[in-house]
Amino acid sequence: MRSLAIESLSVRGMRNLAEVDIEPGPRFNVVSGANGQGKTNLLEAIYVLCTSKSFRTARPGDLVAHGGDVASVRGRFREEDVAREQSVGVRAGARMVRIDAKRPPTLAAYAVTSPVVLFHPGAVTLSSGSGSERRRLLDRVALHLSTEALVAFEGYTRALRERQRALETRGVGASDLSEWEELVARHGAALADARAAAAEKLAAEAIAVFARIGAAGARLEVGYVRTAPSGVDEYRDELARRRAQDLRRGSASIGPHRDDLRIDLDGHPARGVASQGQHRAIVLALELAEIVTIGRARDVRPILLLDDVSSELDRERTAALFAFLREEKGQVFLSTTRAELIDTGAGTGASERRDFEVVAGRFHRVGG
Repeated sequence: MRSLAIESLSVRGMRNLAEVDIEPGPRFNVVSGANGQGKTNLLEAIYVLCTSKSFRTARPGDLVAHGGDVASVRGRFREEDVAREQSVGVRAGARMVRIDAKRPPTLAAYAVTSPVVLFHPGAVTLSSGSGSERRRLLDRVALHLSTEALVAFEGYTRALRERQRALETRGVGASDLSEWEELVARHGAALADARAAAAEKLAAEAIAVFARIGAAGARLEVGYVRTAPSGVDEYRDELARRRAQDLRRGSASIGPHRDDLRIDLDGHPARGVASQGQHRAIVLALELAEIVTIGRARDVRPILLLDDVSSELDRERTAALFAFLREEKGQVFLSTTRAELIDTGAGTGASERRDFEVVAGRFHRVGG
């Protein structure tokens, strides 16, 4: 598996990061500071650099600092012996992405160039919360298995919106409903297939990890649950039958937007039977499975972003996480309020660990 690392990072006008220039190390990069100083903003900037999107907002304009009109992040990546530069700029709510100063053919092509995996406090709801976080997990993995997953997602989202608009403005007999339902079914079936493939690969890895870090004897099962028929014709026909129902409820009652990742513990839904410790073990197993699955799909170790996860995981799970990270040998950025409590097991040399402290959006290297 090829190595991947950010060698230099520059952020301008993004949230409270007015002007940041740092040179991360190839292994552990510990970003410390009090709450509200900009730790998560830096991780968000890295995520934007790698994917063109934020993990905190769907509106690019939200990234621009208050009173500003443009934001940008630029980085030099090294993948084995090959170096490249990537950049993302935001102006007037629009994104501009470049790889070596050239526009990529699609945003999907940009998003899979430098794989990144994020583990943030919101991830603790993977096993206990609503299905939205689990669907996002599947979509991230599916994108790296095939960029066609993004095409299906975008096509499905648009067709679903237009079908609902037709229902609400022109009624169940609207002449264009059949066309929109054909598109919903075609893109929806493709999206569900992509998620199912992602779920199958995730499941194999997550089950193996859980067997090592979960409670002795507990059995984890993971699988994709569809709400719509897998065949396009059957899916389309079912949508037509549900027009009146979907008009009343204000949204389509079947489809990938309602699908879920089933997580069972010893044959029962984990949401109802898992202890707090088991939920943490399940979440960690799914996150580590994401790293492994994407890494194998792309043949490159993803960059990992850990946003204050030590505050969400117990001591046992935190130890398991860092044991895994030491074995993986990839680049890691992690935020914390207490750098001295982060045991990377790697010493403090520049080759293994670099520490950065942030105060009011300004970063400086600690030691080294």
